[in-house]
Amino acid sequence: MAIILRLDRVMADRKMSLKELSEKVGVANVNLSKIKTGKVSAIRFSTLNEICRVLNCQPGDILEYMEDEKNQ
Repeated sequence: MAIILRLDRVMADRKMSLKELSEKVGVANVNLSKIKTGKVSAIRFSTLNEICRVLNCQPGDILEYMEDEKNQ
């Protein structure tokens, strides 16, 4: 399973910094940074909900499924 995180793209589209998003979402900057760089194995729905609320986007704008090469 390959889930690609596109938070960086959505943030750039909204011209929002990591610090600003962190303050508005109420999640530590370091944790959002891990989400932004795709270095997480899970994300809480409550966090995803707040990110989508603040960025005015859908979860599908942030998460993308890409089939693993070994499954093709």
